[in-house]
Amino acid sequence: MTQTRSSRRVPRGEKRRDEIAAVAERVFLERGYSETTMQHIADYAGASKETLYRHFGCKGTLFSEVMRRRSSEVMSGEEDGALCGSPPEVLFSLALNLLHLLTRADSLRLYRVVVAETPREPELGRIFYGQGPGRILTRLTDYLDETGKKGELNVPNPSLAARLFIGSVTTFHQIQGLAMQATFPDAELQIHAREAVALFLARYGA
Repeated sequence: MTQTRSSRRVPRGEKRRDEIAAVAERVFLERGYSETTMQHIADYAGASKETLYRHFGCKGTLFSEVMRRRSSEVMSGEEDGALCGSPPEVLFSLALNLLHLLTRADSLRLYRVVVAETPREPELGRIFYGQGPGRILTRLTDYLDETGKKGELNVPNPSLAARLFIGSVTTFHQIQGLAMQATFPDAELQIHAREAVALFLARYGA
């Protein structure tokens, strides 16, 4: 059995890296991306700027780590981001994790930061997509391709199927959260996740 991050002992350097990334996320949310410097993050983290550069190299790499950590939450903390298990189980877990993440107040704030600042900082948008939505889409596409080859699903176009699934799961709640600052009971999110999976399997079930 593959040892996950949560079940193994985390080396001290890796733990410090995680701590800095968590602090950086809070600073990005508070100050925005363009107004945040490595010195700001170092001050909040109680670290030297040299330590930050040793772990991350630049602010863009640090933001990339923030997004990678968030997308890993959706994929149940698997270190390599792989999705494993039966289609109903994997799809429901992914759907519910996506809904929980995207409807959180801090996620909505981060999304607003990215949308507002990307016209001035195009690299910010590329990092956000590559380590966030793009990473999740790639892992789901790979999973659907694999399960299709095994005969567990009938997915002629895994990339399209992955986009349709993620869209059906996230669009309504994310838009309502952004536009109306709405909050959603967990029971509602679970029902939505189950129905999205049922619709997907009705189309792509083997």
